[in-house]
Amino acid sequence: MADQIRFLQGNEACVEAALYAGLNFFAGYPITPSSEIMEQMAVRLPRLGGKFLQMEDEIASMCAIIGASLTGSKVMTATSGPGFSLMQEALGYAIMTEIPCVVVNVQRGGPSTGLPTNVSQGDVNQARWGTHGEHAIVAMTASSHQDLFAVTVDAFNIAETFRTPVILLFDEVIGHMRERLVLPQPGEIPLVERLRTAVPRGVDYHPYLPREDGRLPMSDFGGDHRYNVTGLFHDMWGFPSDNPQVVHGLLRHLVDKIQNNVHQIARFKEYYLEDATTILVSYGSSARSALHLVENRRNRGERLGLLELQTLWPFPYGMVREKCARARYVVVVEMNMGQIMREVKIAVEQPDRVFLANRIDGVYITPTDIRNILRLIQGKGV
Repeated sequence: MADQIRFLQGNEACVEAALYAGLNFFAGYPITPSSEIMEQMAVRLPRLGGKFLQMEDEIASMCAIIGASLTGSKVMTATSGPGFSLMQEALGYAIMTEIPCVVVNVQRGGPSTGLPTNVSQGDVNQARWGTHGEHAIVAMTASSHQDLFAVTVDAFNIAETFRTPVILLFDEVIGHMRERLVLPQPGEIPLVERLRTAVPRGVDYHPYLPREDGRLPMSDFGGDHRYNVTGLFHDMWGFPSDNPQVVHGLLRHLVDKIQNNVHQIARFKEYYLEDATTILVSYGSSARSALHLVENRRNRGERLGLLELQTLWPFPYGMVREKCARARYVVVVEMNMGQIMREVKIAVEQPDRVFLANRIDGVYITPTDIRNILRLIQGKGV
C-alpha cells in the first residue's frame, strides 16, 4: 500500500493521529486556537462509527470523556488555556480514579483571555500543578507534524498502559502551521488496547487491585461487574476510605506508577550533542527556531547542540543531567518566563550555567532572538 501524504495543519494532524490510535469518543467545546480539532472530529468521527458531542463548556467536556472512558471507549477532548483551567477539577478526578483519557491543550497567551490567537508556552506548570493535591501527570509535546502524530498515538498508548490522563501540550504555531505529514500504515505504530479484567461475570471484582506488573485491568462500567467509582480516597473495591494505610498506599501508587517509569515514558530528540559546548534545550515550536540556529551556526564552526524534549512531565531529570554534563552553557529556549528552565536547573550539576532565551509577547521566538541572547551570555564569559 502506498504511503498517504497530506499537507495539513497541526490540529488536523492531531485528529489523524487520534483516529489512528482508535479514538471512538470525543467531547469538546470550541476555543481558539484548538477549534479545528473539534471541527474535524465533528465530521470524521461519526463516519467511522464513533461518537462526537459538543458540550456546553469545558467542564462538561472533561466529565463526558471520563464517563465514556469508563464504559470502554478511547477518549479525547481539546481546548486552550482558559478551557484547560476549567478542566482541572475533573482532571484530578480522572487521576484519582485512574481513568485513561487524552486532553489536548493548544496553548495561547494568558492569563485570563490573554492572547486568543497568539502563541505561548505558558501552560507547562499548569499541566503539572493545575489540580490540587499530590499526583503525577504525563504531558507531551512536539515540534513537527510528523512528531505530533507519533506523540499523539503515544499519548493514547500511555493512557491505556498506566490508566492515567495524558496531556498533549501543543502551541498555537504548531496547531495552525501547515506542513507535510506521511500517514503511517495501519499497524506500523503499535497500539495499546484496554486491559480488561478476566474475572468472570458474577465473581467479586477488585477494580483497584494492581496485577504483579502494576497494571490495573478494567471492566466496562455498566457491563459484567458492578463497582464503585469515587474521587475520594478508596480501597481496592472502590469504596471510600480514610484509613491511613489505604490513603498512603493509594497515593504512593498514583505517583509511583508514573515516576518509576520515566524511562519508559520519556521521549526526546538530540542533535549534535557529542561535541557541543553550548546546548539548547527546547520543546514545541520553539525547538524549530533552536534547531535552525544550531545548524546555521555549526556551519560556521560553532559547537552548538539541541536537546528537544517531547515529554515535559514526568520531567526526565536524569536524561537531561547526562546529556548536558559536558556543556559550558545550557540555554533553555521557551515562550514563557522560564517554566522548563527551572526544571533544567534542578537537573544539571551546575545550575549557574543554565540560562533562558525566551519571548513572552505573543510573538514567535526566532533564531535571531536566540542568537542575540547567546551573544550576551557568551560575551560576559559566565
